[in-house]
Amino acid sequence: MKLKHTDLEIPKDDPFKYCQLGRLPYANALTSVVTTYADGFVLSLNNPWGTGKTTFIKMWQSHLCQKGFTTLYFNAWENDFDANPQVALMGELGSLTNKDIDGTFKSLIQKAAVLSHAILPALLKAIAAKYVDSDVLKDFIENSTQGATEILKDEIDSYAKKKAGLIEFRLELQKYISEQNDGKPLVLFIDELDRCRPDYAVQLLEQVKHFFSVPGIVFVLSIDKVQLCNAVRGFYGSEHIDSNEYLRRFIDLEFALPVPDTGVFINYLYKYFGFNEFFDLPDRKQYHELSEDGDSFLRFAKLLFEGKNLSLRQQEKLFSQARLVLNTFDVNNYLFPRVFLLLIFVKDFYPQFYGKLSARAVGPQEILNDLSMIFPKQISKDQIRSYLSTEVILIVLYNNYRSERDYTSKLSELGTDGKTKLLVKSVVDSSTDGASFLQLLESFSSRNGSDIKLSHLLNKINLLDNFVLK
Repeated sequence: MKLKHTDLEIPKDDPFKYCQLGRLPYANALTSVVTTYADGFVLSLNNPWGTGKTTFIKMWQSHLCQKGFTTLYFNAWENDFDANPQVALMGELGSLTNKDIDGTFKSLIQKAAVLSHAILPALLKAIAAKYVDSDVLKDFIENSTQGATEILKDEIDSYAKKKAGLIEFRLELQKYISEQNDGKPLVLFIDELDRCRPDYAVQLLEQVKHFFSVPGIVFVLSIDKVQLCNAVRGFYGSEHIDSNEYLRRFIDLEFALPVPDTGVFINYLYKYFGFNEFFDLPDRKQYHELSEDGDSFLRFAKLLFEGKNLSLRQQEKLFSQARLVLNTFDVNNYLFPRVFLLLIFVKDFYPQFYGKLSARAVGPQEILNDLSMIFPKQISKDQIRSYLSTEVILIVLYNNYRSERDYTSKLSELGTDGKTKLLVKSVVDSSTDGASFLQLLESFSSRNGSDIKLSHLLNKINLLDNFVLK
């Protein structure tokens, strides 16, 4: 049994073999774009964090290598400790060097040195040494106009040298690329750009645009554009910067990976984390009321995750947590799978609501009211029963738990007419008298396990119960 999801294996001969999201067609389409516009451009792969961008670009990178492309992968976040992105990018390019083109790369390094910010401290140090000496400082004060002119002349000379150096650097870079790519463009993937320090992210974009944008290089920027726009505004210290327009200066083409089918990914996670090792145990299957728990868990996971539009990373984390907690259950324990998963979800995403449930200090109606912020406002007919039964079981378990403190807490009572009357109002059942809610409440109350308290699940989710060896 696995505790967390590890990186997928990417076989060199079949990079998308273990892809669970059917993304090979997107790689084929993007490869066609790269082939068509081989002179070079900047492509952004724009999806929110946690949607599988890194896995996709690593698979696509291997896919391109299969087709004879030269590729590089650069994790910007792992390299933002360096003050100068140019150094890091040059380091990646250097990994392509072989004996045949070693001389070209050395020449490229020499051209890059002219552009490097590393020469600026040396320049300032030389200026400081010239004027810090007391006698020279005195002369400088007496001849301030002459001193200012010399400093300005140094700066102008430095600017002219850099401007000429930029042209030489780009020509040398183009030569270096052409000597080792066999007519195909070099594809350089830049990942995790949106997670970098704002200053590093902006400087890296500027380096790509002004220094490295030459024929023969295709840049693929893996980004969450919303977060990168925040970094741009943070760097410039203004919320009024049009960060979208700013990024258009650098990006020639945008692509977003389509949202994968939730059901497919959930089924994969279910198998990957070995839920069947618990739900399909013969000793558990012999209990009729527990035999459908696995299917119930899967169906509600799909319903909940789609309704809340969870990212792949969020889905993965919730499944990991759920599988860990399952180890605290005995084989014959009630799980109430929909409520179980809902509690794990609200613990992460609605901690205040989870705190209310744990504290059992509020009445059942307040708990039901709070469910309205979790359940969708519009529930289709084929989804109502699943949400309604989850609501009923949750509130019964909660009321059982609360009754340890408040013996008067009730969900229904017998009216003078001999009919059961609800004392709470469902947020799912919109009928006036809550007939569907009441029907499920009475049905569940007549079943085994209806006297279990919510603490039965809370203690396990909070890892207060011991693990069970299975």
